Amino acid sequence: MAEQHAVPDFVRTPDSNFDGLADFPFAPHYLDIDGLRMHYVDEGPHDAPVALMVHGMPTWSYLYRTMIPPMLAAGFRCVTPDHIGFGRSDKVTDPGWYDIARHTANLTRLVTALDLRNITLFVQDWGGPTGLAQYATMPQRFSRLVIMNTWLDHEGYEYSPGIRQWIQQNSPGGLFRDNVPERFNWGTLMAMATQRVSPQDSIFRILGGEQPNLSDGAARVRRAYDAPFEGLGDEGVTGPRRFPMSIPVHDPAAGNAANQRAHFEIVNATRLPVHFAWGVNDNVFTREWGQKWHGIIRHSTWFEVPAAHFLQDTHGPEIVANVLSHMN
Repeated sequence: MAEQHAVPDFVRTPDSNFDGLADFPFAPHYLDIDGLRMHYVDEGPHDAPVALMVHGMPTWSYLYRTMIPPMLAAGFRCVTPDHIGFGRSDKVTDPGWYDIARHTANLTRLVTALDLRNITLFVQDWGGPTGLAQYATMPQRFSRLVIMNTWLDHEGYEYSPGIRQWIQQNSPGGLFRDNVPERFNWGTLMAMATQRVSPQDSIFRILGGEQPNLSDGAARVRRAYDAPFEGLGDEGVTGPRRFPMSIPVHDPAAGNAANQRAHFEIVNATRLPVHFAWGVNDNVFTREWGQKWHGIIRHSTWFEVPAAHFLQDTHGPEIVANVLSHMN
């Protein structure tokens, strides 16, 4: 008899929140995870090689919107999931439900339910620990790894000042923790983090009681990254708030640190093609760290992107072109 799981309390984003998003025409698909809906984009022929694209915080599959079309044009099937708590997926309201082992297990269920094979894996931010775990535990399904501004916890890893500041800012009493979603929002953060608006025209204005001064392009991006959480209140952003608290330097158990360390060794020993595409203006996962990891995987390639942390958002087609050039 199948094991029964109690469905945790959750909120669901209205579908109307996602109407008319710029450059995101993709139909939604859902996998049932013990009574919760886990959303994923699934475009392209089902017998094609797979591009599996995994996001982190506070993003969703929209992050890969400019990478999906050129990968489709190159003959790939593109599968881009939203972690539970993000995007079109359901948002569990209990903070204790969220940890990295659970996010990883949910992604495993998606990969096996769809029986994905011949996978080129794209990972960034928390997509690294959750996505690279799939290769570490099911290597036969994968053919290539693309690693972008992420990490795996391991002995001697130096957590940057940017990471430690991010933990502090999202802790109770921290700047973003106390200003999301009421006076600040993830969409404004993403418009600022992708350098579409300056801090002076965004967060500083908000803290001064004014509206941010956004260009049309920045406003479109803000709306898209706000869409998953709009109208859900404080409970709806539990998932994003838990990711910073799960960084192993803060909470090794929630961060699945022991398994991250094991996966780091497995990834570093791979014989698969590995491509590093790195936003070199990132103060969280720095260029120095990216180059160090590239040096450990000696056969890997290195591609510098003049971007900050969310390089897929601002330089998606360039990243795809670089990866395809190595395939060809």
